[in-house]
Amino acid sequence: MSLPSYVQFIGPLLQYLGEQRAPVRTRTVYEELANRLSLSETERTTLLPSGMQPVFQNRIGWAHDALKRVGLSSAPTRGSWLITDAGRKLLEAHGGRLPEAEAERIGSEAREVAVQPLPGSSGAPRAVRAVAADGAKTETRSPREQIEDALAQIRASVARDLLDHIAQQTPAEFESLVLDVLYALGYGTSRKALVRTGRSGDGGIDGIVALDRLGLQKVYVQAKKWQGQVGAPQIQGFMGALQLQGADKGVLITSGTISGPAREAARQARGSVVLIDGAQLAELMIEHGVGVAAESLRIPKIDTDYFEGE
Repeated sequence: MSLPSYVQFIGPLLQYLGEQRAPVRTRTVYEELANRLSLSETERTTLLPSGMQPVFQNRIGWAHDALKRVGLSSAPTRGSWLITDAGRKLLEAHGGRLPEAEAERIGSEAREVAVQPLPGSSGAPRAVRAVAADGAKTETRSPREQIEDALAQIRASVARDLLDHIAQQTPAEFESLVLDVLYALGYGTSRKALVRTGRSGDGGIDGIVALDRLGLQKVYVQAKKWQGQVGAPQIQGFMGALQLQGADKGVLITSGTISGPAREAARQARGSVVLIDGAQLAELMIEHGVGVAAESLRIPKIDTDYFEGE
């Protein structure tokens, strides 16, 4: 059984709330519905792309949002839900169990309510229908999931574009980029504390990062602008270069990939050797804004502290 869509959670949620005589804490609702629907451990622990919340909890939250929009449920206090009289009457009309078609109707009606203009505004109502990626009529994901999935697709596309741009760089430009990324990560007391030292094809140290003002603690960097895979011999060569410097801390960053034997060689290093491949490098650039600009996406939500404050 696949994880129910947020619309498929509407029926079980209304039925559960209909059995309660007092407001129920959301945490209790999540647990009870997960048990009633026999969700697996994987279904209970799978997180949104942002890692902020389990997917099933997010879908239950949007199911409750749909019930609230059509007046079948309410949130009388922060973090608690309560069925309304209209919700009880609807359940009674169907023998205490909400039919699937009725849940679909509620989900559809809630979406229409969501896009109506506010009273007094000049906007005209817009007809909106969610469409799944496979062309199905009903979208299984919650609105929040759709946003996060779209952002994940954008990040993946930008990461690919970054690697394409890096492929056009000279080795010297790539070495400077690597130092910019390390500085964005918080290494070095200033950007000047990250010095590019390498020469194209020298096979040695390409940069030095001073971790303190006096330069007593240093990290040695090798930047490998490769299209292919970095293997164990390249790691062993880097470790040899570190030994010549009397160093025990090193970072090797490549625009390509890193083989399993190469990672094993790094794990066996006497000191600390960190390996970062092209995919990781692109993610770090996106996360820390190196060569990447960001657009603000304002997602509104209620500030409950404001309304509960004195």
